[in-house]
Amino acid sequence: MNLKTMMTGLAGALVAAPALAQDLPVIGRPEQGGLGFQPAATELARDLQWLDGMINVIIIAICLFVIGLLAFVFIRYNQKANKTPATFTHNSPIEVAWTIGPIVILVFIGAFSLPVLFKQQEIPEGDITIKVTGYQWYWGYEYVGEDLAYDSYMIGAPGADLSYMGDDVPAATADYRLNDGIVDQLEAVGLSRDEWLLATDTAVVVPVGATVVMQVTGADVIHSWTIPAFGVKQDAVPGRLAELWFEAEQEGIYFGQCSELCGIAHAYMPITVKVVSQEAYDAWLANSVEAGWYTDVRDVLTN
Repeated sequence: MNLKTMMTGLAGALVAAPALAQDLPVIGRPEQGGLGFQPAATELARDLQWLDGMINVIIIAICLFVIGLLAFVFIRYNQKANKTPATFTHNSPIEVAWTIGPIVILVFIGAFSLPVLFKQQEIPEGDITIKVTGYQWYWGYEYVGEDLAYDSYMIGAPGADLSYMGDDVPAATADYRLNDGIVDQLEAVGLSRDEWLLATDTAVVVPVGATVVMQVTGADVIHSWTIPAFGVKQDAVPGRLAELWFEAEQEGIYFGQCSELCGIAHAYMPITVKVVSQEAYDAWLANSVEAGWYTDVRDVLTN
């Protein structure tokens, strides 16, 4: 992070933090030993989870049918039960059935999966547009149309903004190992040690119910921006600008992670999204812009 980025980030964190002084539940996060999906916080996520369940039912039915058919053949046509095997080589009705059957199943699945895919890929007009850039190994965010841009590092990572801790800033934790200093940093923003490796020093802040369009790109290698509870994932490819969208339905904190292997610190590149009320968002945006929390992208590229 260059000097200008760091100084503007420090100033913005101090001024903008009070605007988010509301208790937000942690909703979208991985659970120890969890097997299912995170709670769906958008219509897109609900559609994906329903589609997954429906396809799993079809898969289980096919597996049971094949297992049952194999068991029937083993019992009915083994050497003891069928001493004189048949010699025919063709059975037209069966061949037609095993050709038409899979086609019908695939058409049925496609009839439900394609609308879900189109809903994801047809980007609506956004109430808020945010450009997200993946770097090795942090995220940069720019609110399009607003004088607001900042970087987002994992709490405990080198370069993380600790201004919210005032004068009692723990020593740098360049080795990414959990220690008391990192726990203090997490507690300073209302989180626990369980959120280590998930929480970032700054977060994407959006109002509940707003249509948010994310413009995703990469600055060096391929990254991937994803929030499982929102049902969104998009590769950040250098030189390309892709888009995703979501409309969060519940206030809370949601975590994601870079989902494309991007180098040695790939595991330390989390994503934090805070969904707040419209009033809290307006206050946060106004305070952040007033604080001059902005980094010119050209300065980042040239310094």
